[in-house]
Amino acid sequence: MTDPADLSVTLVDGYVDEPAHFGVPPYISTYPRFTAGALVDAGVPETQITYHTIDELRDDRQKWSDVADADLMIYIGGMTVPGKYVGGTPAEPDEVKKLAWVADGTSLMGGPIRFGVGDENAGGQDMERKDLDYDFVAKGDIEAAAYDLVDSGMEGFGNRMRDNEELDRWAARGAFVVEQHPNHPEYLICEMETSRGCAYRCSFCTEPLYGNPAFRTADSVVREVENLYNRGARHFRLGRQADILAFGGDGEAPNPDALRRLYGGIREVAPDLGTLHLDNMNPITIAKWPEKSKEGIRIIAEHNTPGDTAAFGLESADPLVQEENNLNVSAEECFEAVKIVNEAGGWRPGEDPADAPTFGDEAPDRLPKLLPGINLLHGLKGEREETFAHNKRFLHRVYDEGLMVRRINIRQVMAFDGTDMSDTGAQIAKDHKKLFKKYKKEVREEIDRPMLRRVAPPGTVLKNVHLEYHQDGTTFGRQLGTYPLLVGIPGERELGQTIDVAIVDYGYRSVTGVPYPLDVNGASMKELQAIPGVGKQTAGNIVVNRPYESAADLAKVGGEVDLAKFTRS
Repeated sequence: MTDPADLSVTLVDGYVDEPAHFGVPPYISTYPRFTAGALVDAGVPETQITYHTIDELRDDRQKWSDVADADLMIYIGGMTVPGKYVGGTPAEPDEVKKLAWVADGTSLMGGPIRFGVGDENAGGQDMERKDLDYDFVAKGDIEAAAYDLVDSGMEGFGNRMRDNEELDRWAARGAFVVEQHPNHPEYLICEMETSRGCAYRCSFCTEPLYGNPAFRTADSVVREVENLYNRGARHFRLGRQADILAFGGDGEAPNPDALRRLYGGIREVAPDLGTLHLDNMNPITIAKWPEKSKEGIRIIAEHNTPGDTAAFGLESADPLVQEENNLNVSAEECFEAVKIVNEAGGWRPGEDPADAPTFGDEAPDRLPKLLPGINLLHGLKGEREETFAHNKRFLHRVYDEGLMVRRINIRQVMAFDGTDMSDTGAQIAKDHKKLFKKYKKEVREEIDRPMLRRVAPPGTVLKNVHLEYHQDGTTFGRQLGTYPLLVGIPGERELGQTIDVAIVDYGYRSVTGVPYPLDVNGASMKELQAIPGVGKQTAGNIVVNRPYESAADLAKVGGEVDLAKFTRS
């Protein structure tokens, strides 16, 4: 028997991306935190638990000694939805194997990787289960496996799921791990679990493999937030659930009182938080219970921070695809849900919530509090050429009716064992690849760009944009939060700092901004030219006539261009 007090443990975070769970930096998922808490609960001292991200190991070869020398090396990762990432690069299968080969001690692998592994982290793939040369693979919860393995003296474990009583302990005790994340504390957002499992059974989704919804109590989530807050965390997302509106209820119907306890409690224990966002909200819930849903959405919008996004899993607007894949919401129902979220949550700080949704030059210069996001998935059973037309008609209708969506997520299916799509696999996605690319480009051109301008009119201020990388003479950064806007700022600024930015122009999935408030006496020609209406000549005139002592002096040179919204704070 191995005494837990003598064990050294290294946790390696290869990142996760699931339908209802995200953990690619700047996010940290629940898995490493819960696993660390389980290890402590089993008797391993906090001081003997080391946490590294896969990017840390890529950047610093010396840290591989922590993998090699640990008595127990635990790898956590797995992508069950495809994505493109800026803050980190998920571990590829070959890297996961290498970790097992390097580890001299016992190796344990878990997380959503247990559902399957492809040749790469991408859509349009068939996934299969592989052990990747690890001593142990957790086919249940990785945190339960870690606890049982250590508690048994490193003899083994059963593939079980943890219960909420265990989770209450482990979530609170594992908060210390965030202090070891390379992004801590300024640029790290903690993914929070309120429930897992789903009441519905869509053909492609891995979330039902966790069973029916199992909710934590509001007190449990609030206590975890408090512990994370005490460890320096200031950014939180309630993203680990299939439907935030159903929190504290029967898994389907909204429970506004539970949401009030949850959000009010978080605000009480984390008074100076920087971000409070969410992810998944089921549009069928809103369609079935519109009044209760409106109340819940209003509670969320009262407590959250601006720019929040409620991801809607429409997946397809084609009735045939909906039927063959057991999708739970129709295009008409989803449209009504989009409308309700706009009306209840689409207001901007500084205005009356009753005026929502608002946009245009007269709108306050902040992002709306809460908007829907639309998920569309291709390669599903029954997909045909008409499917793409159905989806485009739905998106055009949303725009033409004067509504807003924060983002449109278009993906191709990943087929996993245990889901209904496992029989069909990724063949449909592969057959429609050319059609998919053409349609995706059309959506970006026809919908995404004008929608971005509606959601964030020129002059909209994005607070606390973290500068992440340089490309072609431009500095790119993002706010912390759910699906944050990628912002390009003219010139190369020092990375790692945080600045406020005013939006001036739009791409398909990103925006251009200038520092806010813009110092016209120090601004570069490129920054001045980026302002709408300011061409090369006007920018030159502004530079030649510097310095300016007042806004009136600047107005004489700027002509008809309204520079005030970009220069005032």
